[in-house]
Amino acid sequence: MAEAPERLRAQQHAFTAHLRDPDTVAAPAGMEPRRVAVYQRLLFNNLLGLLSNGFPVCVRLLGEPGWSALVRSYFATHRCRSPLFTELAAEFVQWLQAQPQLPHPALAELAHYEWVETALYQLQAEPLPVAGAIDPRVVALQRSPLAWPLLYQWPVHRLGADDAPRTAPADPTGLLVRRDADGEVRFASLSPLAVHLLARIGEQPGADGNTYLRQLALAHGLEEHALDEAGAALLQQFLQAGVIGPITPPP
Repeated sequence: MAEAPERLRAQQHAFTAHLRDPDTVAAPAGMEPRRVAVYQRLLFNNLLGLLSNGFPVCVRLLGEPGWSALVRSYFATHRCRSPLFTELAAEFVQWLQAQPQLPHPALAELAHYEWVETALYQLQAEPLPVAGAIDPRVVALQRSPLAWPLLYQWPVHRLGADDAPRTAPADPTGLLVRRDADGEVRFASLSPLAVHLLARIGEQPGADGNTYLRQLALAHGLEEHALDEAGAALLQQFLQAGVIGPITPPP
C-alpha cells in the first residue's frame, strides 16, 4: 500500500509533463488520446488567452503564430512559483528576461512595459500627501511608490506601430509610469537624467533636492552645480504631480 501514493505521484508527473510538451513527451500508457487531447487544448488555450490579454502589443509584434509558439515554449519549460493568476504576467516577464534568445530583440522590454501598467493598477500603496508650497531643493524627499521611472534600450511605447524601429536607437528611452489619485495609470517621456534622478530618490530617500542634483551631476561627469537650475524646475514639476514629496510633511 505504501507504494500507491508514489505510483500515483509518478503518474501525475508523467501526465502533466505530456500536457506541457505533447510533441516531445509521450502520454502515459493506457490513456485514451482523444481525452488527453481535450486536456491539452484546455490548459494551453487558457494560458494563451490569459497572456494574450495581458500582452496585446507583444502579440502584434510577433504575429499570432509566433506568439503561440513562444507561449508553447513557456508552457513547456517554465515552472510557476505562484498559484495566483495575478502573478502570471510577472513570471512570464521574468522568464523572457532570462532567455538567451527571443524571436524579437525588444520582446523582453516590451513585455515589461506592458506588465507595468497592470502591476501599478494592482499595487497596494497610497499616493503621497499633497505637499503644498515647499521648496524641494531644501527638504528631505521621497518618491511615491506609485511612480516608477524606467529606462529601456528600445522605444517600447512605439513598438507594434507601423513606424516602430527595427534596430535599437543609440539613445535609451526614459519613461515615467505613475498611478494618479483618480486610479488611472499614465505614461510620460523622461530624459535619461531625469530617470536617474527619480531612481536615486527612490533608492536613497531622505536627502534634499540639491544633494540629489549635485550627486547626479558628479556621477555623470558634470560640474557639481551644472544641474541646479534645470533640476530645480524639474523637481518642482515632480512635486506638483505627486511623483515626489517631503518625507515629513510640513505642518
